[in-house]
This record gives sequence, structure tokens and C-alpha cells, in this order.
Amino acid sequence: MDIIVTVFLPLSLAVIMLSLGIGLTGGDFARIAKQPKAFGIGAFFQVLLVPVAAYLCVLLFGLSGELAAGVMLLSFCPGGVTSNILTRLARGDVALSVSLTAVISLLSIVTVPILVGWTVVHFLGSDAPEVSVTSLAIAMFLITTLPVLLGMGLRRLAPQAADRFEPVLVRLASLLFALIILAALASNWSLLVANIAVLGPALATLILVMMLLGLGVAALIGLSWNERKTISIEVGIQNGTLGITLAPLIVGATAGIPAIGLPSAVYGVLMYVIGLPIVFWLRGK
Repeated sequence: MDIIVTVFLPLSLAVIMLSLGIGLTGGDFARIAKQPKAFGIGAFFQVLLVPVAAYLCVLLFGLSGELAAGVMLLSFCPGGVTSNILTRLARGDVALSVSLTAVISLLSIVTVPILVGWTVVHFLGSDAPEVSVTSLAIAMFLITTLPVLLGMGLRRLAPQAADRFEPVLVRLASLLFALIILAALASNWSLLVANIAVLGPALATLILVMMLLGLGVAALIGLSWNERKTISIEVGIQNGTLGITLAPLIVGATAGIPAIGLPSAVYGVLMYVIGLPIVFWLRGK
């Protein structure tokens, strides 16, 4: 289990982020200027409203300790490659989805360590581990930002090679995501069984509320239907893999995936159970 936590998790997330970066070009970021309203509302939801909604869910369902901190950790994580795939499945604005995922992922090396530092103290009190914001930021840069930049570099320097590697990396990323979720659930099985009655409804509520709220607010400000679908998915789907990977780094675990990572693991299953029916509904509209 030690090698899973210290080697497999970080490398797996790095591959997943590489699969995101290899599909990016400078044009994806240039689209932000062309769609400032859509990008702005998506970023606002991701950075501010999702954590607020998660905090309200924690209070509403009476979560505490590491599980509460884990829900908040999940809410700080940006949308991952999965949100881009689901946006494509829903026939949404894939370029907008990719732009949001990329920019918020790059921004997260600053936002996530700071917010995590507050969260563990708030929910764990005297039992809170000492979180080094600097060390966490460096770790996030190495396992998230750097792979994205490397993927973009490969796309720019060798576009034909990038075209060949991209589908392989996307399939590999999907497989690694599934393995990470299974490992996290298995290592916390007894804790999962004891808390699923509360943790499941809290996370299900978070997914459902954010997807519907994103869709409604996007409609109110006059975004196109494809943009509305994209905002709904981007704000409703978080990068659970990042939450699981960061959990051992936060509490200093070297064996097993700690309880603070359990909400991200449960979320990784629920986002398909709840999110996919909504995605197919959006696709059919």
C-alpha cells in the first residue's frame, strides 16, 4: 500500500493531467477573450460557489472531522478531464470546457493549498496536521501543472505525435481514474460502510444542486444552450482524483489512503450515477 500512496497516486494523476495538456493549444486560452461572460461565470462558480455549496452541505448533513474536511477538499479541486469528456458527450461547448478546466487547474496551485490549510484547522481543530502551504503548492505544481505544460509543449513541438498519443492517454487516464477510486474505497471500506448513509446523500446533493444551479444561472445571464450545458457540467463535476491524491500529502500518510480522501472516492462513483443521466438529458435537448 505504501507504493500506491507514494508512487502510484502521484504518477497516475500526472498522466491524467498530461492527457489534458496534450489536447490544449494556445487557441484554447485565446477563446477566453471571445467568451468572457461564459468563462467568468464558470470560473466564479468553480472557485467560490462550489466551496460555499460544499460547506452548506457539510452543515446540513452534520458532517464533521476528516469527512467534513474531505468534502471541502473535493470542492477546492477544479474539474478534471472527465468534465471535458462529459461535455463532449452532452454536445456542449468543448472548447469552453477545456479552457475552464485548464485555467482553473493552473490557478489551483495557489488556491487549493491556501484553502486546505484553513479547512483542516477549521474541522480538525487540535488534531489538525501541520499543513505546509508551500510544500503542498510545490507538490501540486509537479503533479498537475507541470504535466499540463509538458503536454502543451508536446502539442506545440510535435503536433502529429500529440495526435497519436492523445487518444491513448485519454483511455489510460480513464483506467487510472477507475483504479484510484477502487483503491481509495477499499482502503477505507469500514469507514465507508459506517458513513455512507450520510456521506452519500451529502455528495449527491452537492452534484445535483451545482449542475442544476449552473444551468439556471447560465440561462439567466443569457448564455447559449451549448454554453449552459458546459457550465452545468464544469461546476457539477470535480476532479476527485486530485482530492484522493492530495489527501495523503495533507495528513502525512505513507500507508493507505486516509479518511480525508474518502469523500473524493465516493464522489468519483456518484458523479457518474447522478451526472450521467443529467448529461444524457442535456444531450437530448
